[in-house]
Amino acid sequence: MSDFISELHILGDCYNLFDIGDEYIIPLYQRSFAWEDKQLIQLIEDINDITDGTKYYIGSLIVSRQGNKYEVIDGQQRLTSIYILLNCLGYNICNNLTFSCREKSNYTLKNIQKLIQMNSSKIDMERIEPSIQNGVKILMQVMSREGFDKKQFCEKLARVVVYRIEVPDNTDLNRYFEIMNTRGEQLEQQDILKASLMSNLQDEKDKELFAKIWDACSDMTGYVQMHFDSRNNKIRKAFFGRYLNDIPQDSWSEYKECVKVNSINTTGYTIQEIIGDNFSIDTDNGYIDDDVRVRFNSIIEFPHFLIHTLKVFITIKGIKHKDNREKIIDDLIDDKKIIDSFRKVISHGVTSSCVISHNKESFSKEFILCLLKTRFLFDRYIIKREYVNENTDGEWSLKELYFSEDQPNNRPYYRNTRFVRKNEWEQDKRSNIRNKNNIMLQSALRVSYTSPKAMHWITKILIWLSENYYANSLQDTTSFSTLIEKIAQNAVIEQFFNVCEDRTYALGINTPHIVFNYLDYLLWKSDNESDKKSMYRDFTFEFRNSVEHWYPRNPSEGSFERWEDGEDIKDNVDAFGNLCIIHRNINSKFSNMSPEAKNSTYKDIIQKGSLKLRIMSQLTEEYKGRDASLYWKKTLYKKHENDMIEKLRNACFPRGK
Repeated sequence: MSDFISELHILGDCYNLFDIGDEYIIPLYQRSFAWEDKQLIQLIEDINDITDGTKYYIGSLIVSRQGNKYEVIDGQQRLTSIYILLNCLGYNICNNLTFSCREKSNYTLKNIQKLIQMNSSKIDMERIEPSIQNGVKILMQVMSREGFDKKQFCEKLARVVVYRIEVPDNTDLNRYFEIMNTRGEQLEQQDILKASLMSNLQDEKDKELFAKIWDACSDMTGYVQMHFDSRNNKIRKAFFGRYLNDIPQDSWSEYKECVKVNSINTTGYTIQEIIGDNFSIDTDNGYIDDDVRVRFNSIIEFPHFLIHTLKVFITIKGIKHKDNREKIIDDLIDDKKIIDSFRKVISHGVTSSCVISHNKESFSKEFILCLLKTRFLFDRYIIKREYVNENTDGEWSLKELYFSEDQPNNRPYYRNTRFVRKNEWEQDKRSNIRNKNNIMLQSALRVSYTSPKAMHWITKILIWLSENYYANSLQDTTSFSTLIEKIAQNAVIEQFFNVCEDRTYALGINTPHIVFNYLDYLLWKSDNESDKKSMYRDFTFEFRNSVEHWYPRNPSEGSFERWEDGEDIKDNVDAFGNLCIIHRNINSKFSNMSPEAKNSTYKDIIQKGSLKLRIMSQLTEEYKGRDASLYWKKTLYKKHENDMIEKLRNACFPRGK
């Protein structure tokens, strides 16, 4: 961490944030405490949601240092809330937080323990600040609820970190606050990380180059090449070659020559820029390239992309924890722990030839180049949502950016990402088929793992691509789909086949979504490879995120005949053959209806649904009347299950394992 950024723990073994000798002053130009129920309850929930032993970043505090006192420019609402929270928890808090020229606020903070104990006889209630009193009331109510574990909460609170950032001396604090207030946002972890990594660089040109790359990569709309602006594409071509589709190289000195000091417009602002007389806020209305609406949207945000890239960097560089018994980075892709992840790598990382902490400048340079390369690979080989014409929903897309001097106005254009063997024609029909297969596989993974924290498949793909590119061996990209399919297969094996004992596939609504989606991919692929006209040409993976029973668990009263003797679905209603995946908003519509009732009532919905659902519907259609449900629950569900499981097993265990 750089000198102007301090990592502060809210709670320590024998101390807290307010008894380490630092005093905080809330200046008059700041508004008084204003957090209400929503913000305070969210603060409690955020702390309660901490699930492991790592640090949890809760925000930044912008201050101006004046001796041992800090004038708070930004972050006072959170700071005051923490002060109230610690008092409500019963900690002995030094009165090191004061408001300039706000007598009521200061009186309330000084007597907060009496307020908490509701000892109104010893305080002048006329001098109490209502907003702070309300904050005490809210927090005490939350803590008094049944199930609130104070001891466990305090253990989690001890892992909470706030970053205190000092502005330079002679800063116009009123103007700085005005600008920060106009922006209406706090510094995010990636902003602090950027400043910290740049502080490792000594040369101004190095810093300019770092900032240029960082800012281009941080804009996750469109393709990274388009975020480098220069006359005649000079900088773009320096990074990406004549046709703008070559992966960047480790050419720091060459790139540095293309960048002139003070020639770069970055997306972030330095303190000096913010306090300048001519400073103004740039607005982003979502339009680029001569007011053309953003065409491509990334499936992840930049904070998560940083974690993916750090995992790639660790793998490529062979970085390990100096204590071989510890992990160098957590498995979870947690955007709340960006700074902690980088700190751990820099502080404890070693390779076969160096200790990372001994040369932080090299780390910053090597990481930023890795970030650029990884972003290039991400844009080319990871699906996006593409919006063209009047399409408001978008569609899954896998394209690469290309530049040709023969194009009108010399503008770049997009074409399907090529997946070819060595010496194979680039525009071969087989390449487009592979492109479509890869889109289907990736979109199946995307809709299966909706949380960005669990998108480990992206990391695996980026590592594979990076390792092959670094080795200059990615001449045959046809094996790319094999990689992705193997990722899906391993997930099905680990989360389904290895869990279901004695080949009893009855996980019910807990059946992992990847099982349904990978099965749909297999059905789609088989259909498209057949000689017959494709029935599933219109199929696309959507966020179908609710597992439903085709034959209901609790049939509507009077809908079916009573249960009969013999083999029956009664005890196997959760069997895989009786399950499908649908949109959550359709779940309530399906409810407890019989298969034939669902089939007739929601035929249009079903025909746009998952392929397994369509097959179940078709099977039900073959047995019309009241006999359909009877036949389904007695025999047909099991036959359907056997067919689907066989298809999954043949794909996951091709040698009959």
